[in-house]
Amino acid sequence: MKIVFMGTPDFARSALEKIIEAGHEVVLVVTQPDKPKGRSGQLQVSDVKACALEHNLPVFQPERIKLPENVAELKKYDADIYVVAAFGQILSQEILDIPKFGCVNIHASLLPKYRGAAPIQQAILDGEKETGVTIMQMAAGMDTGDILIQRTIPISEEETGGGLFDKLSILGGELIVEALPLIEQGKLTPVPQDEALATKCGKLSKDMGSMDFNKSAVELSNLVRGLNPWPSAFTHLSGKLLKVWKAKVVEANNEDLSVEELNNYPAGTIVKVSKDAFVVKTGDGLLSITEVQLEGKKRMSVKDFLLGYKLEVGTTF
Repeated sequence: MKIVFMGTPDFARSALEKIIEAGHEVVLVVTQPDKPKGRSGQLQVSDVKACALEHNLPVFQPERIKLPENVAELKKYDADIYVVAAFGQILSQEILDIPKFGCVNIHASLLPKYRGAAPIQQAILDGEKETGVTIMQMAAGMDTGDILIQRTIPISEEETGGGLFDKLSILGGELIVEALPLIEQGKLTPVPQDEALATKCGKLSKDMGSMDFNKSAVELSNLVRGLNPWPSAFTHLSGKLLKVWKAKVVEANNEDLSVEELNNYPAGTIVKVSKDAFVVKTGDGLLSITEVQLEGKKRMSVKDFLLGYKLEVGTTF
């Protein structure tokens, strides 16, 4: 098929590479404009643009895809279908109607759950046991189009946002390559989304990582995993920011802690310190923290952290 591909971050790059490998003709790659990075302000190309340049594909980087002159530019390319993956701009109905087979989106959730910007991390934050990828026929709404095909994968108890991102990126590439010939042959039946089951998720922000130890240990464990590597979960220790990179729920009896002993401490208190972890009481349960990063220091195991920093039972966050 002749394809216009629209995408920006590394999640979309995997799909573009798979489409190229499958032998489809990518007539144009549309991605966000180059953005300044760091103190130098040097322009950085998107992952998708980098991939396109490696394969000598034409690149189009409109500030606003909906403008008439940009729509006119798209119409110059005789594409059968537009494939969209984390592009970062909303397509108008006029654009959706250009290609013969319309526009399809690679979305990293099992729609209609988790429409929006951060479905991968939100699934972990909510304690979901599974997630997946949906190939959707795009409509004017935000992730509201008919479902064409889905694949499900489990979420392990140790899974992080970054790890799940990588898995779903690969799955998205595999699934779009599977779907394209089926779309061309008319073998996929669009299934309308059940609006009663629809949920939404917004963009990630740094303040989401603040650890409220009045919440349960399960919620805090999910927070640590879901926001790893960005924006990361954090608390404060002696006035300094402490990022928490690894933590898990533990049981009092397995930590040789009695219920009576724990009742003496408020939530947010360290109730045990061992050579490679410290245990914090939460609003419901115990959280064992095993990897941290103190402000101004590198990321390290708690074992190494404790070599240079003394923590005592009774310390509160």
